[in-house]
Amino acid sequence: METAMTSIEALNASFERERKNVVEHELYGSIKSSEHLAIFMRHHVYAVWDFMTLLKSLQNELTCTTTPWYPKGNADTRYLINEIVIDEESDVDQNGQRKSHFEMYLDAMKEVDANRKEINSFLDLLQQSTSTDEAFETVGTPESVRELVKYTLDVALNQPIHVKAAVFTFGREDLIPEMFLSIVEKLFEDPEAEVGAFKYYLERHIEVDGGHHSELAQRMTSILCGDDEEKWKEAETAVKKALELRAKLWDGVLSEIRA
Repeated sequence: METAMTSIEALNASFERERKNVVEHELYGSIKSSEHLAIFMRHHVYAVWDFMTLLKSLQNELTCTTTPWYPKGNADTRYLINEIVIDEESDVDQNGQRKSHFEMYLDAMKEVDANRKEINSFLDLLQQSTSTDEAFETVGTPESVRELVKYTLDVALNQPIHVKAAVFTFGREDLIPEMFLSIVEKLFEDPEAEVGAFKYYLERHIEVDGGHHSELAQRMTSILCGDDEEKWKEAETAVKKALELRAKLWDGVLSEIRA
């Protein structure tokens, strides 16, 4: 465990600059109204969705999700990923109703009159077996969103399990609390804005991802990379790319707000 934790610390240090570019992005201080928030959410909702896709790809690979059932993989990693899935896929919203975090996000979008038609149409097209590129073109998804989603889907569908775990952990779970704290601190300057559902969503993510989920995900990555230096190097490369694309996503949101 000592070797794995040392590797985790080294991995964190390797992408400190890329992480800082995300959590200290000037976008957060530019969201000052419900209109700005609606623009942000139209872009960001795709990242909420592809996060769930990455999560379920980990669950599919680390646990048995087919019938007949049989014990698959390491019981520790099964436990770690299943516990995260429970919260992300069936948490409780501010009204005490069971919902996934993605569904909670859609509710928050409705509150500020953000465009939900685009993401809903995109998902409808995917369920009809339309290719991702065709769905993007049809609904007019911003380019910076497309790049992030396509990378996340490539990781989820094509990359080895230790790379999936690293991108999930350090490109998403471990990143979210600090990133969302930046938004919470700077967002609610408009006293007229009705953003209760979004505020709950952010605070809930900070609560569950800031400690427990982040710890679980780091343990999972440590187990999957083990003592293999090549796996840790592949994890580093993949996480850096994920963070660079998240910063680019924020660049796209900021550009639209300023426009």
